[in-house]
Amino acid sequence: MDRIDNAILVSLQNQGRMSNKELAAAVGLAPSSCLERVRRLQDRGIITGFHAEVDPAAFGIRLQAFVSVRLAQHTRDVLDGFRDHVAALPEVVSVYHVAGQDDFMVHVAVRDAEHLKNLTLDGFTTRAEVARIHTALVYEHISESAWPNYNVEA
Repeated sequence: MDRIDNAILVSLQNQGRMSNKELAAAVGLAPSSCLERVRRLQDRGIITGFHAEVDPAAFGIRLQAFVSVRLAQHTRDVLDGFRDHVAALPEVVSVYHVAGQDDFMVHVAVRDAEHLKNLTLDGFTTRAEVARIHTALVYEHISESAWPNYNVEA
């Protein structure tokens, strides 16, 4: 990684749909050199994909929350089983296995409070390994999808 690779990453994170020609101009490279660098970043697993951001409200998703989960047991099988279970729930946006008082933070997106209640009752509290849950509603989400610019030098 050098400063040009870093500039490529920052540019793509800010505008993932820019053409290779636009990207090359933004980072000061010939288009062929820029394309080669992007391919190398993909081959190295640094760029893992491209995605479209979608407005959840367009699908009737009006409420998001974080469900903190403390498990009763902490064996690998219990942790892995719970993680796999919640990751498969359609309302789950992301799952974080964390250190501290709780074992998991689960970001969920639902239609409304009733949907959230049913999800927590059916998807979380019915699991024998769950000792406690705590739900925090998301009032506002401001996303900066780009990773920080660490000014990586060669």
